[in-house]
Amino acid sequence: MASSIGWKCTGFLKAVTSGSFFLSTWGQFPRRGMGSVLDPAMRAYLEENTEVTSSGSLTPEIRLRLLTPRCKFWWERADLWPHGDPYWAIYWPGGQALSRYLLDNPDVVKGKSVLDLGSGCGATAIAAQMSGALRILANDIDPVAGMAITLNCELNHLSPFPILTKNMLNLKQDQWDLVVVGDMLYDEALADSLHGWLRKCVRTFGTQVLIGDPGRSPCSGHSIWRELHKVVEYSLPEATRQQNSGLTTSAVWDFQP
Repeated sequence: MASSIGWKCTGFLKAVTSGSFFLSTWGQFPRRGMGSVLDPAMRAYLEENTEVTSSGSLTPEIRLRLLTPRCKFWWERADLWPHGDPYWAIYWPGGQALSRYLLDNPDVVKGKSVLDLGSGCGATAIAAQMSGALRILANDIDPVAGMAITLNCELNHLSPFPILTKNMLNLKQDQWDLVVVGDMLYDEALADSLHGWLRKCVRTFGTQVLIGDPGRSPCSGHSIWRELHKVVEYSLPEATRQQNSGLTTSAVWDFQP
C-alpha cells in the first residue's frame, strides 16, 4: 500500500462519475452522536485495520485512524482491501496544511459555516470545529470515509458534525462562509469541475475558498492556479515526506477568481 498511494486518483474519479451515497444530509442529522449509525461490523473492521496516531503530521493535536506501516493493508495488495480505495486513510499534505492553518488562525472559521469538500479522514473539518466554527459539513463521496470521520471525531472528543457522502459538484449549491478543499488538484478533469463549482460559490455567495495543495505536477499548469494566491507554506514532517515521494512542503492557497 505504501508504494501505491496513487490509488487515490482512480478511486475518486470512479465515484465522481457514478455518484455515491448519503451517510447523512445537512439539516437532517441531529448534532448528537453519530456513532449509532455505524454498522458494528464495519466499525470493528476499521478499528482492526487502522492505527490511531497523532505523530508524523503537521497537526499533533489531532488524533486520526490511518493506515500506517504497522497496519496489515499498508503492506498487503491494495486490491485485497474489500471496500473502495482507502484514500481517507492517508493524511495528505494539502489537508495537513489546511488543518494547521485553521488551528493557528481560529478567526478564519470562528462563528462561521464551513464546508470541507473532499474531507477524507476529516482532519480539516475537525480543525475547524476545534477552532470554533459555527456549523460544519464534511463531504466525501466514500461512505467508508464518512464512517472513518465519525470515528475520528470520537477520538478527538468532539460532537460529530453532519457528513454528506454524495458528489456535491452535482448538487445545487448552498451558501457557506468558507469552503476548504484539500488535495483535490491531482487530475485535470476533476480540477476543471472544481474550478467552475468553486468560482460559482465565490461569485454567487461571496464564499471564501481555501485550498490545501503542495502543487502537484499533474495539474501544475491548470488555469485554476492563476487564481490561487499563496497564504502560507509549511515544511512537511519526515514521515509525510516519505509517504509522498520526498515532497518537502505543502501550502494553503486563497482562491480569488
